[in-house]
Amino acid sequence: MLCRFCKTELENVFIDLVNSPASNSFLTVGQLNEPETFYPLKVYTCHKCFLVQVDEYKKSDAIFDSNYAYFSSFSSSWLKHSKEYTDMMTSRFGYNENSLVIEVASNDGYLLQYFKQKNIPVLGIEPTANTAKAAKEKGIDSIIEFFGAKLAKELSEKNIKADLLLGNNVLAHVPDILDFVGGLKIILKDTGVITMEFPHLMQLVDNNQFDTIYHEHFSYLSFHTVKQIFASQELEMFDVEEIPTHGGSLRIFAKHKKDATKSVSKNVTNLLEKETKKGLTTLHYYAHFQQQALKVKLDLTEFLINQKRAGKKVAAYGAAAKGNTMLNYCGIKNDLIEFVVDANPHKQNKFLPASHIPVVKEQHLKDVKPDFVIIFPWNLKYEITNQLSYISEWGGKFVVAVPHLQII
Repeated sequence: MLCRFCKTELENVFIDLVNSPASNSFLTVGQLNEPETFYPLKVYTCHKCFLVQVDEYKKSDAIFDSNYAYFSSFSSSWLKHSKEYTDMMTSRFGYNENSLVIEVASNDGYLLQYFKQKNIPVLGIEPTANTAKAAKEKGIDSIIEFFGAKLAKELSEKNIKADLLLGNNVLAHVPDILDFVGGLKIILKDTGVITMEFPHLMQLVDNNQFDTIYHEHFSYLSFHTVKQIFASQELEMFDVEEIPTHGGSLRIFAKHKKDATKSVSKNVTNLLEKETKKGLTTLHYYAHFQQQALKVKLDLTEFLINQKRAGKKVAAYGAAAKGNTMLNYCGIKNDLIEFVVDANPHKQNKFLPASHIPVVKEQHLKDVKPDFVIIFPWNLKYEITNQLSYISEWGGKFVVAVPHLQII
């Protein structure tokens, strides 16, 4: 396997989570008796550019198909984050009714709706038809297609270019990252701004977030590496922010290299220095991650077995991709966790891949009154514990497994 950025032969395994189904391939009742396809989930670190990456074992068009079940608008904290971003960007760069905001991977219009409320023209680009349909129902013009240089050229030829070009949690999802970033350059106006948000590799390693690894995340990104990737396409970082979303993310700001209207913030050199001091540009930094994940696996399975033996009921909240990574790596099935609650109706009445744990409405939690509720999307821990605080009425407790097992 060659590095998807610098084409170096990959030799160093970051972590091997063995085989599992695609993390968002939820099952219907009828599919429970059918075979499931498992794919390797082995992640490598490039010793030259330090891009951490998984091979494209399952093609992206098979992952992001019409059955894709992740709708961004079902997280209230994510909506709040998106509105705050809209207000900040509008204030900082002065976008108005003469601007064009384009979002790549616009999902169900969770973010563009806030620009639209300000009468700023918007365009969404989204490959999954079911989420794009939800965006269109909000009045957000959406192109149902994968983004890359080909689509960017087609739009550019129609004189459709962005004053603001944004993408949240999409950079990690593209198998051909050079084609994707090259497309960003094509569709960006001469003095336009690109912002991208993605989970920060440094946070993933330092906080043992191995469950954020799944087949639809092809790359795991440091600022050091992303800066190189953008520079290869004549795009320059001029600012960066460390933000708390998804367990610790980066928000990068990029421009055309030839654009002299924006000065480069000290944040850029400061973060590069921070990553260097941490060791992100050395292989040693990545060497112990497998053992960190193994400890979580042993602690969680031991906890669940002990509760089963004690006659306790254990449920979970959040049919999230990270939960499926955790369950499949640990080998946990529906005999140890009875059900998982999720607010998304597109996931309800289905079953998690491989573990076959049923996905149910919140009312089922109130009816069954489990002793423990494991929070799979630990990045929404505070939102979920507030929402489900009533479980304390019957003595219920919350559990998170990452970065280490904790009973709340």
